[in-house]
Amino acid sequence: MIAEHAQVGCCRCKKLENERDKLKERVAQLEAALARAQKTSRNSSKPPSSDIVNPTKKQAKTTRGKKRKRGGQPGHPRHTRPAFKPEEVDQFWDHCYEGCPVCGGALELTDGDPRVLQQAEINDVPLCVHEHRAPAQWCPTCERVHYCPFPEELVKAGLVGPRLTTLVAYMKGVCHASFSTIRKFFRDVVGFRLSRGQLAKLVQKVSSSLKDSYDELLALLPTEAILNVDETGHKDQGKRFWTWCFRAACYTVYKIDPSRGSDVLMEVLGKEFAGVLECDYFSAYRKYMKLNDNVALQFCLAHLIRDVKFLTTHPDARNRQYGQRLLDDLRRMFRVIHRREQYKSPDHFHRALYSACSDLMWDVTEELVNTRECGNMANRFRKHADSYFKFLTTPGVEPTNNLAEQAIRFVAIHRRLTQGTRGETGQRWCERIFTVITTCQQQSRSVFAFIFEAVKAHFQNNAPPSLLEFDTS
Repeated sequence: MIAEHAQVGCCRCKKLENERDKLKERVAQLEAALARAQKTSRNSSKPPSSDIVNPTKKQAKTTRGKKRKRGGQPGHPRHTRPAFKPEEVDQFWDHCYEGCPVCGGALELTDGDPRVLQQAEINDVPLCVHEHRAPAQWCPTCERVHYCPFPEELVKAGLVGPRLTTLVAYMKGVCHASFSTIRKFFRDVVGFRLSRGQLAKLVQKVSSSLKDSYDELLALLPTEAILNVDETGHKDQGKRFWTWCFRAACYTVYKIDPSRGSDVLMEVLGKEFAGVLECDYFSAYRKYMKLNDNVALQFCLAHLIRDVKFLTTHPDARNRQYGQRLLDDLRRMFRVIHRREQYKSPDHFHRALYSACSDLMWDVTEELVNTRECGNMANRFRKHADSYFKFLTTPGVEPTNNLAEQAIRFVAIHRRLTQGTRGETGQRWCERIFTVITTCQQQSRSVFAFIFEAVKAHFQNNAPPSLLEFDTS
């Protein structure tokens, strides 16, 4: 009897132990799922726009324990705009006393510098209307009426001249203005009424004028030695597209495509591209590297830091310990990079940098990693360690992909304000105007001036201006 009770108790204990193990496994799964659900742009590669659902609390920046006041700070140098040059002033006005304001006596002009107050203003109606006429001319010989044809550039421009056409494109592309907003501006400020259809036609004229300049840069991408690449979502009539950003040293090209895969890279760069792509760890770039033996990748270490920060907040203590160790190594490495100028020579800097990278490699691939999350991170480095440290051996390569992310931020803002495009013509317009805006900013050129030159060349059937010809002085 005692043996039977003991056997029953033993079976019950084993059953309870099995249930306990299953519950532990279930709890671990739920904790991991909760950790993944709590990912933000700070500890993962999720876009900042996703934080709108569950925003993180921002800590107020403090100075010596006190909240900094708004406005100019004590000790901040004053910035004033330069005065207009005399040749830039249209009218001069002199303000003089008729007599002494104290005693009423006569006043005499002196050689001292006058007080100056300059004021800029626009005309009441900043619009100039031209009427081109072709009188009816009778020929007694052939007994016919002839009309002299208008110049082709006038016919192509139509109702709106090149400078006003450029203004519409500037407001639409640079200022993210809607057609309704542009209509109100022209009606209330310029004193000129335009329909939405007319505005859309003007934008398409500008898009056509920018086509050759855009195609020139697009064809030049495969020849670049270093390219920063990133992509972001794009809406088109409810369908999901992707805006790809290719940033070179002196220009940036955007391409809108329905695919987010490696086929876009193959189409734009081809199999002959032999440069370095600076990008995140997205699978399309890794697949492109497999398809193209000549290409090299530099994975963004800033994205890696966010992935490591996720490990430091994981419910599993082993993941937290592993993530904190990697985070310390990454901070040590970036501390060396940021203090490059403080080293005695480039050799000292490179030795310190190699030492910090070696410590990171040792910790990330050590044999003690015994969780799925740690194993994934270790396998990532075992397979692609060279792609994380390409910046050590290739001059000009940066350890982060910040340049492409900065260039694509403008696109994300435009998407948020305009809600995307409605067709292929809108996609081509966005590609070209985004390319012109960002490239001109890189080259410190006027976006308005470039678009104006392109529109004039288009109306006159001349060669379009190049985005590669700019003053580097």
